[in-house]
Parts: sequence; structure tokens; C-alpha cells
Amino acid sequence: MNINERLDKLRALMAERGITAYIEPTSDPHQSEYVADYYKGRDWISGFTGSAGTVVITKDEAILWTDGRYFIQAEKQISGSDFKLFKMNTPGYPTYMEWLETKLKDGDSLGFNGKVFAQSLVEELEEELNDKNIVFIDEFDLIGEVWEGRPEIPCSKIFALDTKYVGKSAKDKIKEVREYMLERGAYNFLLGSLDDIAWLYNIRGNDVLNNPVVISYALISKEKANLFVDKKKVDDEVKGFLYDNGVEVQEYNEIINFVEDIKESSKLILAKDKINRWLYKAIPNNVSVIDEMNITTKLKGIKNSDEIKNQKIAYIKDCVALVKYFHWIDKNMGKVPLNEFSAQEKLLEFRQEQESFLEPSFSTISAYGENAAMMHYSASADKNAEFKEEGLYLVDSGGQYFEGTTDITRTVALGPITDEEKKDFTLTLKGHINLISARFLHGTSGHVLDILSRYPLWQEGIDYKCGTGHGVGYLLNVHEGPHRFAVAPNNVALEKGMIITIEPGVYKEGKHGIRIENVVVVDEDIKTDSGQFMKFEVLSYCPIDLDCIDADMLLPNEREWLNNYHKEVYEKLSPYLSEEERDWLKHETRSI
Repeated sequence: MNINERLDKLRALMAERGITAYIEPTSDPHQSEYVADYYKGRDWISGFTGSAGTVVITKDEAILWTDGRYFIQAEKQISGSDFKLFKMNTPGYPTYMEWLETKLKDGDSLGFNGKVFAQSLVEELEEELNDKNIVFIDEFDLIGEVWEGRPEIPCSKIFALDTKYVGKSAKDKIKEVREYMLERGAYNFLLGSLDDIAWLYNIRGNDVLNNPVVISYALISKEKANLFVDKKKVDDEVKGFLYDNGVEVQEYNEIINFVEDIKESSKLILAKDKINRWLYKAIPNNVSVIDEMNITTKLKGIKNSDEIKNQKIAYIKDCVALVKYFHWIDKNMGKVPLNEFSAQEKLLEFRQEQESFLEPSFSTISAYGENAAMMHYSASADKNAEFKEEGLYLVDSGGQYFEGTTDITRTVALGPITDEEKKDFTLTLKGHINLISARFLHGTSGHVLDILSRYPLWQEGIDYKCGTGHGVGYLLNVHEGPHRFAVAPNNVALEKGMIITIEPGVYKEGKHGIRIENVVVVDEDIKTDSGQFMKFEVLSYCPIDLDCIDADMLLPNEREWLNNYHKEVYEKLSPYLSEEERDWLKHETRSI
């Protein structure tokens, strides 16, 4: 079936069920950013494969909303279908809730699958549509009913993480959570988010590609800590590990019964944006709900000393693989045919050579020339661009290691580049240096610091339609909160131990895309009468292509930062390279 045929089937079912408009978000029962194939209903109905987006379908219209990372990609992927693109956070485009408010009339019905729709979104819809008598129908997975050949729900085995990697036992983490529950006067804490559960119980799995999580729920009370999971995933060793840490294993679908039986007149902590509508409706009416960010999200976001020590090891391994990769490209350009896909497969081989590598941390973005203007471009075996001895090549990639999760982007010249490309690269580098070398007062949020990376670009009338950086998990999701660098308001202070990316860029449709990404950890700096100041310690060490830089545009402090950074790159990585690779790296890290 093509996209329009799928829409016809869905619309017929909507008419049969009396549904005026149907919403399909990018989500699963746990409000994950990246979801298992079974839950990619939005992809299936629209043809758009990006990681973020929402579709709304009526009998006459089909609209896709997505953010600035995917505007170019979405336009191409929905071309030829009935779908139209509405650009999020862009003047002239309403949000999907605003659009529904103008389209729905009194007495109309709005459908969505309550098992993948966050309770917080339901409440936002109720507020947006409160002046109309709209009927909410949340019990049907309509797309699932018309989806032929839908993948199975994954059933990967769980594995446990030793405290030598994560620095704290599950028992100690549960104790910390219970102490917080006591402070809040709560009897229960309900968790739906997969990375929070994996972090809390020190377990990992393979239920979501590149995200080592387990499809599960958790319910912690004063007396018990429960894990709700398909028991086929839990072998005796893991069951014993969980038992030793005070965790009882229940069947996945039993969560609904446990929630329905929550103690009367007690207090329950949860995050409505991480709990689906179906489960929330099961909470007894006389239970008092405390809606707030999961305490596990806050605790998980601050890495302990063991985690940071291990992350440094992971980045040495990862950057050694990258240096070998870029050396390999330089050595083979013009001698053998290379394309985006064959190159990224070679990069995977170099990572697989590294001890304790498990899998990529996300789908590699290997983008040559104008393809790099699509921030989350994806090459494939049958759809890729051949490399030429000219222009820019961007590769954004990372790995999952027992020592942590990596994420790094480099843009390199494959031959001569234009003056415009060199200028844009240098502006990106200036923004990167501005932020990575910042000293800031404790209590400052990433929202406040974001402008440092954009400033050189804004002076030239250039902006990138995404955030500047995100938190990174420990052998978990490559995108992790609660902290971030972004124009959008975020009052989460950057605390010692938080790991975050710094990745400004330039994206010009039909021309080129440039991104320079390093990962840093927040640390304490000087303390004065004005208070405690903070700084960033670099974790990722990989050469920044000097052939892409207009050195005349750099200020003396920017040159100094770059030369010092490259000195450290050579010192940290050269012991793990062959003589030929060391000679190459020596040239790539020369002083300018």
C-alpha cells in the first residue's frame, strides 16, 4: 500500500468508529523519543521516518508536524502523498492543538491511542478545546488495526550492570528514591520512562534500536520495588541480581492491576508527561497525585565519579576509531569508490574493533555535500551519494560501550571547498569555542549560555533551527535530560557531573551542512566573592579539520584553544595508533 491507500483505510475505520480527527504521535507506552518498530505508527501512516513528529488525520486533511531538524527531510518523504508539512516553532504555522481548535466543531470526536498518548498531552488538549463539546475516544489503536505486516513487540534479554561501571548499586539508588518519597509524603512512585527504570535498577536490554533499554514499568512503594516486564526477558542470573537489590519481577501487563490497587487516600508521585493516558486512568480517584519531573531523571543526569572516569575511557576508544576512520578516508579518496553508506559501514567496523563496544548509540548520519543540510539525514545501501574529491562530508555518530555512551560530529573536507563553506565552518568553530571555553556562575542554565555558540553566526544572519546541546546517558539514551543548551526556556541549572554536547552548525539547503560536536562534563572552576564558578571539561578528543578553517577569522584566544585542544588530541590518542596513523594525526593536529 502507498501512503494515500493507507490513509483511505484509516479514514474508513475512523468513519466506522465515529471519529472526526485522529492523532498519531511519535511515542510508545513509555513516552520514549526513540521507539521500537512495533510503535512506529506515525512512520507507517505518513512515510516520514524522523524521530520527532505528530500527524493528525481528518476525512479531508492529513497534516504532519515536525521540528527544524527535519523540515527538509519531511518535505521529501511526504512528497506525492496527501500529507502537508506544518513546521513547528515557525511563524505562520499553528501547533497541532491550535489547528484542532479551529477545525473541530461542537459535538465532534477526537481519537487517539491512550496507551501511547501522555496524560499531560490529554490535559493540554482538554484545556485547548474546553470551549467546545469534544468527545475524546482514547481506547483504539486505529493505525494498528489497519497496519499490515506490523513488527512484533521486541523481547530481548535483560543484562545487569556491575557497580564498577555505574558506581552505585540499585539498592542504594532505590534507598535514595525512597528518602525523597518520604520528604514528599508519598507512599508510591510510578515510573513509565524506560531510561529511568534502566538507570534505577542497573539493568539494560535491546528492546529499542541503539537505546539499551527494556520495555517495562516500575512501581516503588515504602516496602517494595517492582519491575513489570515480560518475564521471558529475565533469566535466573538477572532475577537473582534484582532480588539481591530488593526488586520483585512482575509480568508487564500486571501494572494496571497494581495501579488500580494503590492504597486509598495515599500520595503517588509521577510525571504526567511520562505516563500514558491508559495507565493514568487506572489510578483510584482518592489517590493524591504529585505531578513533577521524575526524581530519577534528576539523579541520572548528574554522573558520579565512576561514571565520569568510565566515560573518559569510552571517548578514548571512540575517538581512536574515528581517527582510524578519517585516516582511512584520506588514504582511499580517489583510489577506490566511496559513498556515504559504505563509509559509515567502515566506521562501524572501526568501532567494533574497540573492546566493550556493544552497538551504535544512534543511527549514523553520514552526509556528503547538500545531504548534510538535512540535520538527521540517513544514507542506505540503495540511497546514498558518491564521494567526490571536493566539498564537505559530515559524520555524526556514537557508540554504546560498557564504559558509557558517546556522541560526536565532525565535518571534513574531501578536497577543495568554497570560500562560503570555509567561512561557515569557521563561524561554526568560533561558536563552538565560545561555549566550550565558557566560565559561568553556578546556577546558570543551558538556556542562558546557548547564545554564546550562536553569536558569531547571528552576526552574519545565520541560525540553526535546533538546540545547541543535549545531555547524554550512561550506556543509555544518547539524548537525556533534564539539562540542555537551547533558545527555548529551560531553568535547569548546570551542575557538576552533568554531561552535555556542544554542537552548533550551519545548514544551507541545496548547498552544505556543517556541525562540530564535542561532549563535555560540567565541573567546578574558581570560587570568588561573587560565588562558585563552573566550567566545561572536554571528554571527546578528535581533530577538527584545519583545511576547513579560515585562520584569519580566528581571534588569538580561539587559536590558542584550538592549538591546545589538538595537542591533547595527539597526546591522548597517539598511543593507540599505528605509526602511519600517528604521522597522519600529527599533521592533522599541527599548530596554526
